[in-house]
Order: sequence, then structure tokens, then C-alpha cells
Amino acid sequence: MSNEQFKYEKLYQITMAIAKKLYQDQLISKEEYCQIDTIFKKKYQSTLGTLFTDIDLL
Repeated sequence: MSNEQFKYEKLYQITMAIAKKLYQDQLISKEEYCQIDTIFKKKYQSTLGTLFTDIDLL
């Protein structure tokens, strides 16, 4: 993994941690959380994030 890929992976993980907190605080729905995940997985080209796709972390 290059430094740039690692940077984008960190950004994705941080973004999803924030989204998860918003979901837990009932500020966004599960559907919105999933939309955020899809958008940012594509934006940051997350490779590690796909490892957790089949696991319901919520």
C-alpha cells in the first residue's frame, strides 16, 4: 500500500467513524449511513473498507 493509498484509507475510516456516530445518535438513518459508505468507499477507493462490507457494524 502506497502512502497515498494509506492516507485515503485513513480518511475513509475517519469519515465512517463520524457517520457511525451520527447513526448511533439517531441523526441519520441506516439507509443514509449505507449511502455515505457507498459514496466515500468510491471516493477514497478504500480497499480495507471492503473487508467489512458483509459485516453489520451497526
